Amino acid sequence: MPDSSTSAVPLPFERPALGKISERKIPRDDASCGWIETLAPEPTPPRRLVGSRRADAVILGAGFTGLAAARRFAELRPQAQVLLLEAQRAGFGTSGRSSGFLVDLAHFIARMKPDDADRYVRVARHGIAQLRQQVEAHGIVCDWDERGWIHAAHGEAAARALPTLAAWLDRRGEAYETLDRDALASLLGTPYYRAGLRLPGSVLVQAAALLRGLVAHLPPSVELLEESPALSIRRARGGWEIESTNGSVHAKHLLLATNAYTPNLGALGRRLFPLWTFGSLTRPLTEDEQATLGREREWGVLAEDALGSTLRRTRDQRLLIRNGLTFDRNPRREPPAEEIRAAHERALAARYPHLAGLELDWTWGGALGATPSRNLIFGEIDRGLFAAAAYTGAGIALGTAAGALLAELALGEPSERAIDLLALPRPGKLPPRPFLDWGIRWQVARMNRAAGSDV
Repeated sequence: MPDSSTSAVPLPFERPALGKISERKIPRDDASCGWIETLAPEPTPPRRLVGSRRADAVILGAGFTGLAAARRFAELRPQAQVLLLEAQRAGFGTSGRSSGFLVDLAHFIARMKPDDADRYVRVARHGIAQLRQQVEAHGIVCDWDERGWIHAAHGEAAARALPTLAAWLDRRGEAYETLDRDALASLLGTPYYRAGLRLPGSVLVQAAALLRGLVAHLPPSVELLEESPALSIRRARGGWEIESTNGSVHAKHLLLATNAYTPNLGALGRRLFPLWTFGSLTRPLTEDEQATLGREREWGVLAEDALGSTLRRTRDQRLLIRNGLTFDRNPRREPPAEEIRAAHERALAARYPHLAGLELDWTWGGALGATPSRNLIFGEIDRGLFAAAAYTGAGIALGTAAGALLAELALGEPSERAIDLLALPRPGKLPPRPFLDWGIRWQVARMNRAAGSDV
């Protein structure tokens, strides 16, 4: 493993203050995520960390990043013992609560410097290729759809921004379809959007189903231990010691794939912060209701409007709506369910007045890791301690790639894509609290006000 002082790209991260972790900071998401609830019950009971263990590597977090890290570590070192620790059930956290867009082309990428945008796209597509390979190799049923999702604009400002995105796609030689209001109304069953771009080949999934399939096909040398939260992390002779509720483990390598919860583990608290987003899933649509919703039975819409709603028509004929943004450092606090639910009902009614009153079967929240300017965290933050986080809502593709590339970095075998990821801009140090919290809350409130009726 390369010495951190001689890494190709120095990492401007403070040394983590790891120690005893407060019990109240163990993540506990609300048990009402529609993606998870529509799946069959978990096929097996959880296995937990019990007693004193040793491993070559411990990976904290069994979302897209952690699963990819464990899989890649096992590929490169088939004889190594890899423990994947998850505080809840695998896929129950933010990864399984995603809206299911595998993002490789978007307006925030187009705004990057050209070389950085190229690196980002290469890394994201590396993650998509990994997921596609797993889905095809193992026959994972996750509603994988490559017909292409849509960037759509409701307001004038968003509509004016679409040509900039189209020009960037043209310069890259990417395929897209321009859609006017009539074309969008025919496709989506609503005149709400005035303009859009469809990206053929972009991927939609049922995120919780994909995660469950990835868990079911982990390499034999990876041991998944669920409901085993990290209560303390400390440096020990030759590696790291992780204490959980009923056991502990010593490992040479420790990889943090905990995204928004990483500061609660005592690391990167001055580099990233949690933002909460919320989704709702309706009851299944009747045949008559389905007939009013346009010519295609499955699609996804990402809003170009600031904080505009994400919208999907799912394979099982429900509507997904995601909007709302809040800041809260306490991951155990219950989300404002009734307020969010009402906002989602209004957003659906604005798009489909004839479906006003359509029942929402589930409303849920999830915490994403964010940094100013969407700069992600990736690399070695202390000797033998590695972290990948802060995907700001685009973590399925990028998080999958980052997890696999983090394993390569930990083993001293970084590939070209790992070098790409290391070369991307890093987040600066955030202001101290409470100034940081005040600033984030002010910014979130301003963004929510600016979004107006589109939420």
